[in-house]
Amino acid sequence: MAVHSSNIIQDQIDQLLQWLSGFGKTEDGGVTRLLYDESWQQAQEAVKGKMGAMGLEARYDTVGNVFGRFEGTEKTDKVVMAGSHIDSVVNGGIYDGAYGVAAAMLAVERLKQAYGRPKQSIEVVSFCEEEGSRFPVTFWGSGHITGRLAEGESETLKDTDGISIGQAMRACEFEAPASLPLKREDIDSFIELHVEQGGTLEKTNASVGVVSDIVGQRRYHITVEGESNHAGTTPMPERKDAVVLSSELITNITAMARRKDESMVATIGKMEITPNVPNVIASKVVFSLDVRHHSKALLEEFEQELENLYAVQAEQCSMNVSSNCWMEVEPVPMSRAVYETMHKAAESLQIPSQLMISGAGHDAQVMGSYYPTALLFVPSEAGVSHSPKEYTKSSDLEQGVKVLEETLFRLAY
Repeated sequence: MAVHSSNIIQDQIDQLLQWLSGFGKTEDGGVTRLLYDESWQQAQEAVKGKMGAMGLEARYDTVGNVFGRFEGTEKTDKVVMAGSHIDSVVNGGIYDGAYGVAAAMLAVERLKQAYGRPKQSIEVVSFCEEEGSRFPVTFWGSGHITGRLAEGESETLKDTDGISIGQAMRACEFEAPASLPLKREDIDSFIELHVEQGGTLEKTNASVGVVSDIVGQRRYHITVEGESNHAGTTPMPERKDAVVLSSELITNITAMARRKDESMVATIGKMEITPNVPNVIASKVVFSLDVRHHSKALLEEFEQELENLYAVQAEQCSMNVSSNCWMEVEPVPMSRAVYETMHKAAESLQIPSQLMISGAGHDAQVMGSYYPTALLFVPSEAGVSHSPKEYTKSSDLEQGVKVLEETLFRLAY
């Protein structure tokens, strides 16, 4: 493949991202674009218009995903799909999701100009939602394509103002699905290009990261029950202090995760203490635990080790410890055939790449459960994301576009 001037690609991707950031722009340079709000509507309509202007067959689906189809000359029953999501968190950055949409449009436009129609049809997708920032649901866009949404969710899931997804859809002139969506059977493969949202690539000086696996997640509420008593008159050996036992458990949990595997992470991010007053021994603590790894077997093994830890330490202190796993997301391996094609694409362009594991969920995690999928990262400066300070250098954005373009060429031409 011919490689065009770097400055041209950098200018093009920068212009597209600045253009998209104008929809929902915040005072400090961030973006707020929530599913079915006014800024979201403007952005999706603009993307649809841009796809049409490129000569793609642009359309919405039932829930507001936007597709731009570039019809193939030979294989038209299955499509190679590329893209990401258009929504954002509240006051998020301009790259998260939007870069994947803009890069897919640019890559396809460049292929169209250089080589004309592909042998296999290509579709650029702008998923309507991934973040879960307005409604208590994530991956609403890719969930619709894969048919994984639960029946009735459009009317039962509501935002903080009491507006259901169905109501918001109808206000945008989309029809809430009356029945379960059917999984699309015409997707041959899916590729997502995304900013890393972490610091691995920046530390290793790799230009792109080729993802082999997306981690599974298990989230727990751990409840520790002790006994309230006077802070001044209760001797230390006689106390059943829920905070002390919780602290010991947290220390042990994080140490166990470090020992288990270098890729495992365990995070305690929230704690509620009862009665939460300075002169009373705590009777109860509930703390959160988020555990992530790319091996289901290791996650299950670690969970059993945690249960054993709770039982032993509770017995030693004559207290109660219980655990409730309220979220379980399975690890998803990326398609070896597709990500190796992507790796070879980077090699052919002499772009340094690194095989890596994604610790965050993306649309590729949903799509990868149903279709051959690959996920490509470009560096995030200082690992910052979900913030107006989110930034990726133009030269890194360019490298991602080049690898995506070459990958699409190898898959569809």
